[in-house]
Parts: sequence; structure tokens; C-alpha cells
Amino acid sequence: MCWKVNSYNETGVITIKPIGIVRSDFKALDQVPIIGGGSLIEVFPEYKRGLLRIEENSHLWLQLWFHKAKRDILSVVPGKVNPNLPEYGVFCLRAFSRPNPIALSLVRLDRVQDNLLFVSGLDALDGTPVLDIKPYYEQEIVFSPVTPYIRPLKREMRQEIFMKQALHHHQEECAGLLLGVRMALIADDYLGQLNSRGLNVTVNGSPCLADVVQGLSNARLANPPRFRYNESNDLEQSIWEKNGDCLTITAKQPTTHGEFFHADDNQIFTIRFTACPDLGERND
Repeated sequence: MCWKVNSYNETGVITIKPIGIVRSDFKALDQVPIIGGGSLIEVFPEYKRGLLRIEENSHLWLQLWFHKAKRDILSVVPGKVNPNLPEYGVFCLRAFSRPNPIALSLVRLDRVQDNLLFVSGLDALDGTPVLDIKPYYEQEIVFSPVTPYIRPLKREMRQEIFMKQALHHHQEECAGLLLGVRMALIADDYLGQLNSRGLNVTVNGSPCLADVVQGLSNARLANPPRFRYNESNDLEQSIWEKNGDCLTITAKQPTTHGEFFHADDNQIFTIRFTACPDLGERND
């Protein structure tokens, strides 16, 4: 199977010849989860040598051609995330409908078999043409970027997104990660966008909990200082402060995988939402 994608500029035709194709279980747009899933990238035989040593990478950027997308749309409401959000220009979103429906997806490379790449986290339909594959480099990291908050309407979707972000950052599922994701979800409920310069975070607890909370909040130790950490073997707690409000979330016990998905917040945590103490009270 071979696609040719033609577009025009002032000098004539630009021809893009796909180098592979996506094989996945997603056959229709409404089947594709926002956090993606496991997929197979079949690289065409004539491009196989381009995969030499690709297994040395853990993550890849995929450039895809969303062949079923509408190409006459310049602004959309991100309705799949939240139909109550305002309209945005397509160049301000990762919307699949756009004049040139080129997609950019970051995926984890799970394994390589001949000309086949097994990846996870890809949000693409079966049969989507692959235009290019590039490695993810460490220097591409931007910690604490400034972005609009495209907040999902459903709490379940926010939890899925936080879980994916936490696993990218922390690299393993553990009790601290589960607690951190649920704490971040509660903080998002009470205080809104976690990657906000006005939000300060303190963690008292394990290094795993601190790592996850810092990763989800993008809170730095300096420039500006938004994150504080006190290691403790007896306490798992996060304190979130914004606009004079103080949210304290303290774990009652370690969280199991089953409790993470099914238990109510108040079964896992003691939650206090109060006015922040002033500096004098903190120093007492």
C-alpha cells in the first residue's frame, strides 16, 4: 500500500511519500482514546535500513497523515475533551482536522521486529500513513511550559491523562505514583490548572510521591520557586496553595491498584481546604 500526498506552494508541487503505515485496533475516530494505545508501525521494506539502531531509543516522534480528517476547518471546539471549552484556532491545538492534517505523536518504542515497530501511546486509526519517524532527544524537554488549559470535562479522562503523564515522568507504577496521581486530580478539582505560576506545592513523604507530584505540577525549586519537599517515612501528604487558598491532602494508607480506580477520595485521603496561614503562623 502506498500513498502520495500532494500540496502546492509558490514553486509548484510538494510530494510526500509515506514510509510506512499504522496497524491498530482503532477503526473509527470515536474508538481512539485520548491517551492512545498499543499499535504497530509497519515500515515499508524499501525504508527498512532507515531503522538501523532505532532500538537504542525509548521514545519516538511519529509524523502521520490523518487521511480521514477534514481539511477546510480553521477553528474548532475541542469537544472530545470538553464541549464546554471555547473555540480555538487549529494551529493552537493538536486537532486532527486542519489544512494539512499532519499529526505529531510521541510514542514509547516497546520493541522492534524486523521492519515492525511495536509502540504504545499512539492515537491513530488503523491504516494511517506514516510520513516520518524521528527520535525523541533529551534536550527537547521544556519543564514548566506555558500553555492554555484544555481541561477535560470528565474526571475519568483527567485521571487517564495524569496517569499517562506520571508514568512518562516516574517510569514505573508504584504506591507513590498512585497516591500522587489521585492527589493531583483532587488539586485540579479544587484549584484548577496545576501548571500555574500562582500554584505552590509542598510534599511531605516518599521520594516517589514527590517525584510524581513535581512531574504533574511542573513546579520548580527555583525561577520561580514553587516546590518544596520534606522526606518522611511516616507521612504521605501534599499541600497546594493558590490565591490564598490552601488544600492539604493526607493519605490514610498506601493505595493499591484496585483502590486507585474504585475507591472514593475520602476513603483514601483526609482532605482539608482552608485559607492559607500567614507567614507568622507558619514560623510558629
